Amino acid sequence: MSRSSVATFACIAFLVAACGKYKDQIANQKDEISKLRIDRAELEQSKSDLEAEIEKLKSDAGALGAKNSELEATIANLVEYQKALEDQIEKLGGDKKKMQQKFQAAQSNLDSQQKLIEEMKRRQAQAQARLDQLRKMLAKFKNLIEGGKLNVRIRNGKLMLELPSAILFPSGKASLSDDGKATLAEVAAVLTDIRKREFQVAGHTDDVPISSARFPSNWELSTARAVSVVKFLQNEGMKPKNLSAAGYSEYMPAASNKSEGGRAQNRRIEIVLMPNLDELPDLSSLEKEISK
Repeated sequence: MSRSSVATFACIAFLVAACGKYKDQIANQKDEISKLRIDRAELEQSKSDLEAEIEKLKSDAGALGAKNSELEATIANLVEYQKALEDQIEKLGGDKKKMQQKFQAAQSNLDSQQKLIEEMKRRQAQAQARLDQLRKMLAKFKNLIEGGKLNVRIRNGKLMLELPSAILFPSGKASLSDDGKATLAEVAAVLTDIRKREFQVAGHTDDVPISSARFPSNWELSTARAVSVVKFLQNEGMKPKNLSAAGYSEYMPAASNKSEGGRAQNRRIEIVLMPNLDELPDLSSLEKEISK
């Protein structure tokens, strides 16, 4: 074999060996490419999965954001509601205090009204007892009233016994006549039974002036006659501390002085039943009975 053939053969052998080696490399590269393709597909799938997960997370984040906004709005509403409740509680506390004050005031007013009612009942019972007592007194004076020796009148809420001066005194005199003494004795017998009562004896004259050594004017005459009656009543057993005398001259007439009949009415003695300060009776019903 020639040297050139050997070289050629060697060259061919080298090329064959090199081709085999390249084939192996190519096969390895193909395997590597296949693996890379698989890895790429897996990476692309992972990327797709990650992108899908990211989208889901974004969606969840949006939903959470909306839920968070809703919760924040709910919290704000709850805070506002709590504030309103606190204000209402505070207001109710103030209203409760005011209501308690009003209730206490109403209770106090009710107690006052109850006391007033009790006081009115007590006064009514007293007034009724006094009226019953006065009716009994009137019944005892029936004979004197029917005999024209005594009149019973009510003036300014006061009950008074009116006796004509002609029955009690001689004309122009202050000394009691026998008939006058008898009449006053009957009056005193009734009045002594009336307890806790003051009596004022008032003397009245007509407007005809009198002038004498003892009575320079009607003032002295009216006063002297009142004193004479007071002393007689005292002697008949009435307590002097419950008696008083007053003279009114002609200045409190019961009738007109223009006629003799009117002047006769004005010449009188009045025994006034003085009311106590804590018992001012309403005698209107009794006055109607007397006027019948």
